[in-house]
Amino acid sequence: MQKIGFAEALESIVANSPRYHRDGYIFLRDALDFTTTQQKKIKGVSVRHVTGPELLDGVRQYALKEFGPMVITVFDSWGIQSCEDIGHMVFNLIGVGVFGKTEEDSIKDFKNVYDFKEAFVRPFAPTKAETAKPPTELPAPKAAASSK
Repeated sequence: MQKIGFAEALESIVANSPRYHRDGYIFLRDALDFTTTQQKKIKGVSVRHVTGPELLDGVRQYALKEFGPMVITVFDSWGIQSCEDIGHMVFNLIGVGVFGKTEEDSIKDFKNVYDFKEAFVRPFAPTKAETAKPPTELPAPKAAASSK
């Protein structure tokens, strides 16, 4: 079997299953690269297979770095609304031979790993002031002098 390139594989996936935008798959490939690079930085860890939860953590970190508070908006435009969506995309890429998997890997590895709103909205939510001060009272308006 001849190995196909990423662009060709991506066109095949999007043509057969347009549920997720092609840019989402490009982001996912970049997030995998980011994840493996992060793992290399940890002393004693060599390049190895990335598990579903490890990839999802990399996706979270990379998305926050790349899109900041716009992550949910960007992901929505790509059809990505949960960790399970990332898992489906991973398995689509596995299906065309772009990503690899072990016997232990399962779509279930991506189920409910984290809540998107908690992961992508909360870091940018305003924090409440420690103690709210009551508004200061304004002086009462002076009575207007009447003219005779």
